[in-house]
Amino acid sequence: MTRPLPGAVVTPGGHPATTTATATYVFAVCHGCDPAVLTGLAGQAAGAPVRLLRFGSLEAVVQDVPAEMFGEEALRERLANRAELEHCARAHHAVVAAAAGRAPTLPLPLATLYLSDERARAALYEDENRFRSVMGRIAGRVEWGVKVYAAPGRPPPTRPERTGPPAPAAATATAQTTTTLTATAPPETTTAARTNTRPGHAYLDRARGARRAREERQEAGLNAAASVDRALRDIAVAGRRLRSHDTGVTGAGRVQLLNAAYLVEKGREADLIGAVELLRTSPGYERVELEVTGPWVPYSFVDGGDLDADQ
Repeated sequence: MTRPLPGAVVTPGGHPATTTATATYVFAVCHGCDPAVLTGLAGQAAGAPVRLLRFGSLEAVVQDVPAEMFGEEALRERLANRAELEHCARAHHAVVAAAAGRAPTLPLPLATLYLSDERARAALYEDENRFRSVMGRIAGRVEWGVKVYAAPGRPPPTRPERTGPPAPAAATATAQTTTTLTATAPPETTTAARTNTRPGHAYLDRARGARRAREERQEAGLNAAASVDRALRDIAVAGRRLRSHDTGVTGAGRVQLLNAAYLVEKGREADLIGAVELLRTSPGYERVELEVTGPWVPYSFVDGGDLDADQ
């Protein structure tokens, strides 16, 4: 969850440094940001102003935070709590979004920390060229998230009974031979066999039918999700398939088939939303649910890797 850059506040033993009461928390890197947009933001530490820290030709959006609350062990305990994790993530995003609303902004991972402003400035300066390159790629673009779920409670249409041509002669002969052999058994044996095997056969038929129906729903859902991804990549500058969430996150019975992010030029948001709405009402998409979120700061496209690579 935490990915601090070199110079982080934690010591090798995982304890907060004792030489300072505060650490420098870095929210983002930007260029030409107006410090006034940061006024009044709570950030991660109430009472401490969110401010700009210049390095090279860029600025970092930073805040002084209590070192004892942001050491490795303390952070691990806090972020293991879902409510605390959500609170920290929302506070982080609020600051990033405020800066991004006024200037090209590259968000850094949650809980990027340094021992001091000097450590932060030195480490960030080493990455200045990379930061500028990434900001050039995401400038004027926003991220949209699209998730596809298997729609619950929508079984496939019942298959009609097969009414094909008569069975081939070989198959008929085999069936006749089997019937003849069965007929030689005593009547009571035949009755017992029917009683013992027919319920088992029916159970196996039902199990096979249920499994086949699940496989058909899964295949149809995955095909629909792949079609959604292809359609939206035609609109987006880049797309990235992210790791799907399990039902512990999505909710019981809500199977996620696609979790993707798309980098879209500002001004083309309506095209993406329109494409999603068209897909929702198209034949073949009855068994899936589409969820769209955004626009976001392009969190998924700032790592400097291949923009079209899956994660």
